[in-house]
Amino acid sequence: MAITLTSLTDLAAHGFDDIIDVRAPAEYAEDHLPGAISLPVLDDAERAKVGTIYKQVSPFTARKIGAALVAANASRHLQGPLADKPGGWRPVVYCWRGGQRSGSFASILSQIGWRVELIAGGYKAWRALVVQALYDRPFPAPVVVLDGNTGTAKTEVLNLLPAHGVQVLDLEGLANHRGSLFGSLGAQPSQKAFESRLAMAMAALDPARPVVIEAESSKVGNCRLPPEIWKAMAAAPRVSLTASLPERAQYLTRAYADLVADRENLSQVIDLLRPVQPADRIADWQAQAAAQDFAALAEGLMRHHYDPRYEKHRARFEGRMLDIAAPSLAPEALNGIAAQVAAAVADLR
Repeated sequence: MAITLTSLTDLAAHGFDDIIDVRAPAEYAEDHLPGAISLPVLDDAERAKVGTIYKQVSPFTARKIGAALVAANASRHLQGPLADKPGGWRPVVYCWRGGQRSGSFASILSQIGWRVELIAGGYKAWRALVVQALYDRPFPAPVVVLDGNTGTAKTEVLNLLPAHGVQVLDLEGLANHRGSLFGSLGAQPSQKAFESRLAMAMAALDPARPVVIEAESSKVGNCRLPPEIWKAMAAAPRVSLTASLPERAQYLTRAYADLVADRENLSQVIDLLRPVQPADRIADWQAQAAAQDFAALAEGLMRHHYDPRYEKHRARFEGRMLDIAAPSLAPEALNGIAAQVAAAVADLR
């Protein structure tokens, strides 16, 4: 039996014990349904081999070889990750379009006696729901943008807001990136995976309440913001955090402790600014990094690189803005700043 998904929240409502993605590992790595486990019936090389035989030899030969490979891989899954599943286990299985790969595996599971179901249209149907939510519909809730120059603790404050009754959308968390040249946190999700995460986060929002989103450019690292969310952010009122340059510099040395601990990586990132900064300034920044004078380095980067760009970017927006001055950005001060932001969000409604 195949279930048809009509919304992004449908799948959770069915209460399946496991969601099984039988596509090849590379397909799963690019994107998959939330919570899905990867049990490929063809690995990447096998999928390529069967596809080549289908085109160059015959569909019949490809199906015969593919069936043998699916059976062998299904056997490994049954003796491995599925070995301890009880008789009442209820999985749902999907592939790219809900076709032969998922149908073959589901048939084997069904013959064992498990109550297995398929997703009609497979991953392609899921992806259509994601695209519909992000590209075909306006953003579902009123937006307030949390603004402020680099180093004003916007991300930390954003993540304190739910404790003050404010719903948020953490774009940097979803993209696994801090939103600047120095903001790498490791591997980012693919664009499709980012969009799936974003669509699910949006589906969980209460459309009657404002949602606070941190000010970003149209990309967070390598992840592009869909146009509808960007339009909503561009038109939204803003709460802007302000703090002194020395206070912001001290904050950055704490927030980017992982980067300052990796001197080689820090030096390489500074070098990426050579096309837009004078050579003598780059040399000064490299010297400060080598001397571990990170507060001075942060001040210079903000004064000469980030602040001018923020001001230029901010000039594009003409919506209402409330400023919140933060005398301190010490860890113990951030919850109080979050409380002020929550009050400001209520005033902007």
